[in-house]
Amino acid sequence: MDEEIQGLIMRMSDPNEKEAFYFADKLGTKLDENSLAEVYKLVKGDNWEIAYLACRALSKSSFNEQSLDVVFEAIYDKKNRPHQGAFVQVLEEFDLSQRFVDIFRVYLFGNFKAQTLAKMYLDEVEFDITPRTLRKVEKHWNHYLHNPEDEGSLELKKQEVVPILEELRELFSED
Repeated sequence: MDEEIQGLIMRMSDPNEKEAFYFADKLGTKLDENSLAEVYKLVKGDNWEIAYLACRALSKSSFNEQSLDVVFEAIYDKKNRPHQGAFVQVLEEFDLSQRFVDIFRVYLFGNFKAQTLAKMYLDEVEFDITPRTLRKVEKHWNHYLHNPEDEGSLELKKQEVVPILEELRELFSED
């Protein structure tokens, strides 16, 4: 791995570094094929702050699109649940048009901040929706219906999700 990239990773990962965001952003602009695996390891690591900064670096990189799977793995990882909202917030730097199902899953199963941000993305992003997207969304919704957080949240979610599902179904209903 290139010395400059190694230095940026060290500065970004230093808990005493006051400019960690700057170094994460700079790392993103310098990332190459050889250093990508190292940044993926940081995303999957045990320190959520470094994982978040690594996600931020990926969002600034030319590997932005292909890195989304790794970022969503960090979002879904149970160890990151208390900080899930931070990981979901970094998604604003990515093209989410192909990720309706992932965002919907975060909306259903994320912590409060993650759900709030996911709802914002659902409302604001222009997604590419296919019949397969609808089937996957319905599968996640059925799972949620049978495993709600609590009865009160189930009613609130129904008020939000049922219109979304109806809108999606209308897209693919035969005239």
